[in-house]
Amino acid sequence: MEIGFAVPGSGAWATPRNQVAVARRAEELGYRSLWTLQRVLNPAGSTDRTYRNVPDPLITLAYLAAHTTRARLGVAVVNLPFYAPPILAKQAATLDHVSAGRLDLGLGIGWMREEFAAVGAPMERRGARAEEFIAALRALWGGGPARFHGEFYDIPPVTMDPRPLQPSGPPILLGGGAEPALRRAGRLAEGWVSSSRADLAGIGRSVEVVREAAEEAGRDASALRFVCRGAVRVRPAGRAERRPLTGSFEEIRGDFGALARQGVTELFLDLNFDPAITGPDADPDASLDRALEALEEFAPGT
Repeated sequence: MEIGFAVPGSGAWATPRNQVAVARRAEELGYRSLWTLQRVLNPAGSTDRTYRNVPDPLITLAYLAAHTTRARLGVAVVNLPFYAPPILAKQAATLDHVSAGRLDLGLGIGWMREEFAAVGAPMERRGARAEEFIAALRALWGGGPARFHGEFYDIPPVTMDPRPLQPSGPPILLGGGAEPALRRAGRLAEGWVSSSRADLAGIGRSVEVVREAAEEAGRDASALRFVCRGAVRVRPAGRAERRPLTGSFEEIRGDFGALARQGVTELFLDLNFDPAITGPDADPDASLDRALEALEEFAPGT
């Protein structure tokens, strides 16, 4: 199981300086990948403090591409309904060049009504729209004249350059936890990426649904990637009824094997869901120090 790390992506610590500090140290320590997240906006008056001060994920990855050389750069996830296929195809292809072919493109269908309303996108039939969107992306990345005609998207004969640097385009990892979303990942994508709310004690059940759908579609399930967003919370040892990836450094490291045995092929550790790191009272400098300590403690090979 490969190990990645999420850069500061939410809260006061999510600054370019801190993002570069985490990215550079993670690459030095041998982490395979660096990850961002998306939140376009929040409902006014919401008491949920999880997603505040969230930078655009693709611009952040482009910035980090200039400060790293080896680690893959991933987003988990950008929501398809907020884009037109040619716009996201162009952004992803450009980012693939900027990063020298290191982009992993996580895609989701969104869920917050306020975001959909603000961008003027319909919430209805998001799954069906996503399937067409992915087909349109691949048509645009394919080189030469491309056209796509579907129920939701209609692209006349066009060419899009530059093509992505990766021959088949950036690997597409689909998010979602409901069975239709899992099966869609197995049928259409290079892999699946879990959400911060996934039940990590039972994540293997989701992995199996994705694998089953891939096999039914005649695909090689063994080639799929299963990426787990690990919402880490470092706390004193010995807490009663401890959740996976919550506890001491030693306890959290001990959870890695259980995830690998459930079929997870890549785990990226994400501190952005810990209120001690990202909450309104958290000190940004202290949050960075805690992240750098976690990087050392969880470094691959330690």
